[in-house]
Amino acid sequence: MAAIGKIRSWGPALVGILALGLVGFIAQDGFSTCRGRAQMDSSIAGSIDGDKIDIQEYQTLVGEYQELLKFLGQGNFDEEQLNSLRDEVWNTCVLNKMVEKEAKELGLTVTDDEVVKVLQEGTHPAIMQNPLLSRLVDPQTRTLDINKVNMYRENMKAQAQTNAQAAEEYEAFTHSWALAEKMLAQNLLTNKYQMLLAGCVLSNPVSAKAAFDNQNIESQALVASMSYSQINDNDVEVSEADLKAKYEELKEGFKNYQDSRDIKFVSVQVAASQKDRDELMKVMNKAYAELKGDSLAVTEVIRTSQSNVSYLGLPVSRAALPTDLADSITKMSVGQVTAPFESRDNTFNVVKFLGKTSVADSIEYRFISLVGMNGAAVSADSIVKAVNAGAPFDSIAKNYGQRAEKTWMRSTDYEQASTLSADDKQYFTTLLNAPVNEVKNLTFAQGNVVLQVTQRRGSVEKYDVAIVKRTIDFSNETYNEAYNKFSQFVSESQDLAGLQEKAAEYGYTVLDRTIRNTDHTIANIRSTHDALKWVFSEAEENQISQVYDRCGDNDRLLVVGLSKVNPKGYESMASVEETLKQEVLIDKKYAKLAEKLANVKTIAEAKAQGARVDTVSHITFASPAYVPGAMSPEVALSGAVAGVEKGAVSKAPVKGRSGAYFFQVLDRATRPGVQFNAAQQQQMLSQQGMQQTVRMAMQELYNNLDIKDNRYIFF
Repeated sequence: MAAIGKIRSWGPALVGILALGLVGFIAQDGFSTCRGRAQMDSSIAGSIDGDKIDIQEYQTLVGEYQELLKFLGQGNFDEEQLNSLRDEVWNTCVLNKMVEKEAKELGLTVTDDEVVKVLQEGTHPAIMQNPLLSRLVDPQTRTLDINKVNMYRENMKAQAQTNAQAAEEYEAFTHSWALAEKMLAQNLLTNKYQMLLAGCVLSNPVSAKAAFDNQNIESQALVASMSYSQINDNDVEVSEADLKAKYEELKEGFKNYQDSRDIKFVSVQVAASQKDRDELMKVMNKAYAELKGDSLAVTEVIRTSQSNVSYLGLPVSRAALPTDLADSITKMSVGQVTAPFESRDNTFNVVKFLGKTSVADSIEYRFISLVGMNGAAVSADSIVKAVNAGAPFDSIAKNYGQRAEKTWMRSTDYEQASTLSADDKQYFTTLLNAPVNEVKNLTFAQGNVVLQVTQRRGSVEKYDVAIVKRTIDFSNETYNEAYNKFSQFVSESQDLAGLQEKAAEYGYTVLDRTIRNTDHTIANIRSTHDALKWVFSEAEENQISQVYDRCGDNDRLLVVGLSKVNPKGYESMASVEETLKQEVLIDKKYAKLAEKLANVKTIAEAKAQGARVDTVSHITFASPAYVPGAMSPEVALSGAVAGVEKGAVSKAPVKGRSGAYFFQVLDRATRPGVQFNAAQQQQMLSQQGMQQTVRMAMQELYNNLDIKDNRYIFF
């Protein structure tokens, strides 16, 4: 158990599910289940290039990842975290299939010996991409010491023989290690494939010099701009033929790689009534009186008041205090109790300040655990006497099959807990208060622990404070009133047109959104899976849904209407008509302005045609030039300026996104303070090219997959 604690303390805390990252693309034995078996559609989570993925097998993979994260210290998963984890596993299955095909054709593999070698060397970048292995890397040497890991594993195995909790920890580590090795193999094969792609990218001194010049040779130019806004849209004729031609030109940009739906929806958040607020204030006034008069123990007041903030009975740092209350708490005096007040997080609050102390922020300690052992109390007494008599602490620990390595306790180790058991409280209290080098015998419900604080670092002020914080919530009566009104609105609406017509009458707002079947919610409102499933499985265009209640934080009512089905493939011309029209308008307005500038030879002549003239500095080929006259950056202008000699004017009007431009280059020079280093520039260019090539290749492979994602049916 000491080993497990050490593992969990290495590296940064695992804050979110996405700490996994993209753990690997390649299918190995551990992920062969992603290739699935043909089953009834009701049990299929989706398919990848025709290979069906069974929902049970997919859920098994999710469970494996979930257990790994739990082992690493991630607690219970909320809805958003679990959805993120499911997406992570799904993406892994998709990417497995994507690269599996390429690797097979190229003959790329990763052997068991390669995995062993990487673990033994301990420095491969793939180790830091691995959620478990990265936590075992020594932060000082940035190396994984496999011998040290094996020693910890053997220590856990030995403890597992006599301790049930240790046995569970050892089993969890064994499963997690097996999954971590599979992930490592996947990442190694991914790296092989990507390095093969990257090897196709070469740089040379000529391209390196061109890239340097593009970034560092700056021009100053007089720019005459004529904005498209000078021409009224109504004065430009846009024909059906123009739209069709523009659609064909831009068609690839209108390609969708997954199904989507355009929806309209109304979401109403239920708020507490005045009656609800008054009832809650009675609870707060009672808590205030009890804390003020010391008629009840603080822990009992917190419990009976059902406070959102627990009271641990230990001092906590400012960072552990509610953010909305921290400033005021640090200014309170001992014994002070605040009258009930409302805070910005929609809560009523009562605060009692019990005390302030200055303690070490980091405490180094070591211990010998006798939990679960026969005669633990007698053994603990003997250990304390032996250490006090001069016996080495670590030598005694070896007699009990332990290493007693020193580890650090930090404030966050207990401050983030929602509750502490009596044993936990005794443990942390001892660490906070025990003198350095003094040996303590802690008696717990299941045995004893001999503990010694060896070092203290830092000093931080901590606050012993009791907080009664209650959310100003609505009652069932208030919710039912809101539900009845909303239900009446939906029943009168009948269809999408009615929904929009009736919304204003009821004081509601209709919102638009495009959603995909890979989404987990409607408009990021939690607990709206049933509505999402209805949109993709049952809804017809112009139809509205039933009322979905208790959405969000059990405080939202929702109705959804389907506006349009957008199947995978090219969007129809009608659906992108507005975009096409804007592009045609740019073309035609440019043509009109270019005609005015056609015979212009000087900036003065351009100004005479109505152009605005600005001096624009720091123009480089690599960055868009910002034109004050158009109030926007223009990529085309940067390229055109770079192609004209100093003192010369543009050969033709430049077509931009916001207007037409005529310019004269006034000056050109290398940016001050930069020097061309051929080797360095060539290396940077190669690195950029490799990254871009790999990214584009992986995206192209993904786009060519036939992916059907039906997970919305299940969760």
